[in-house]
Amino acid sequence: MADLRPAPARPHVNPALKFALELGPLLLFFGVNYIFTGKDAAGVDQSGLVPATAALMAGVVVALIVSRLVTGKIPVMPLVTAVFVLIFGGLTLALNNPTFIKLKPTIVNALFGSALLGGLAFNRPLLPIVLDSVLHLTEEGWRKLTFRWGLFFFVLAALNEIVWRTQSESFWVNFKVFGVMPLTLIFALTQTPLILKHELKPEQRAAEPDHF
Repeated sequence: MADLRPAPARPHVNPALKFALELGPLLLFFGVNYIFTGKDAAGVDQSGLVPATAALMAGVVVALIVSRLVTGKIPVMPLVTAVFVLIFGGLTLALNNPTFIKLKPTIVNALFGSALLGGLAFNRPLLPIVLDSVLHLTEEGWRKLTFRWGLFFFVLAALNEIVWRTQSESFWVNFKVFGVMPLTLIFALTQTPLILKHELKPEQRAAEPDHF
């Protein structure tokens, strides 16, 4: 017989903790880069991106461990991001070339955008999985929101390419730490009307099949 027991409730993550886990590794990256960027004892300019990359790699691993201990699971998006940080960070350290860590946001954002838009092509909105969402929307709402987020990830990928290829390393670091997250929060807030319009009421949730 089919198991008719209700699915276990998803563990609630304190928004402040979630924000701290996302921002913490970036602040560590920024701080180490700031400390090591400058002139060495011989007066030669030196980049802080390589040691900052090592700090970022350690930070994302710690953030995943804390997330696992607190919630009992690891969200998809931070996990994928951490894997790419470790891969491209490892290349940066091994080859002493910060270009790899600069490319990482482009590739990760393009990957998320492709996954979201590709899922739509197969009538499978993946946004609840990618963003670890606890929203309850109609199918139309999920399709529209997924399409918008897919395009937004491609915008972030393009912005990263423009910034790292045309600006200084310090500018790129500041953009990565203090630019991308505010842009993401602003974009998320602009989706509030769409979410409110397509949000399922409690009685509708009970009648709707769980597609996700």
